[in-house]
Amino acid sequence: MKLYSKHIYTGSIELLTGLHIGDSKESTDIGGVDSPIVRRKDNNQPYIPGSSIKGKMRSLLEIANGQKDTFRNGSHIIGKLFGSINNNDANPSRLIVRDASLNKESAQLMSESEFFDIPFAEVKIENVINRLKGTAEHPRQIERVPAGSKFDFEFIINIIANDDGEAKSLEAEFDILLNTGIKLLQDDYLGGNGSRGYGHIRFDMMPKQIKTIKDYYESK
Repeated sequence: MKLYSKHIYTGSIELLTGLHIGDSKESTDIGGVDSPIVRRKDNNQPYIPGSSIKGKMRSLLEIANGQKDTFRNGSHIIGKLFGSINNNDANPSRLIVRDASLNKESAQLMSESEFFDIPFAEVKIENVINRLKGTAEHPRQIERVPAGSKFDFEFIINIIANDDGEAKSLEAEFDILLNTGIKLLQDDYLGGNGSRGYGHIRFDMMPKQIKTIKDYYESK
């Protein structure tokens, strides 16, 4: 098997509702939020982990195809694209999903806004409803990236095959599978609390770029 080409998908992810992808927190400071979002350590800006996008997309595709665990089935097209392992026979993922960073325009708008109590985020109060008493209990503060924010994404599919015919077949199948996953994700949610309105997103895709191995040898 050899690498024939790389198919590069870029664009932006727009948040249609607030997004919460949580970070670990050992303790809660007095007056602090109960559930913080994941942030970059260099500039404190929120980002969307590539693992969150890739994992949710794989899960939705497995459900759509009636598959339980393609991680153990390297012969299935989902296992071929997202990676699999079976009886110590590893099939590395052909799909690379980069962490999606907050784009410059959104970062500037959010840093200049007067409406944020927390940098680059909003705080939403959530409650548990006591069904017997009809009262709200146990209020907690959930940190979210606000609706309207945009993140730059990059997906790369490595076309690795035994021959030209297989490479062409995989190109078409992977392209359909990835775009199906994107559509499913747009009509579902990303991150936590999706059933309560969080994590509705929309992809704005740029034209796909294809780089062959020849392109890499000839580039300066």
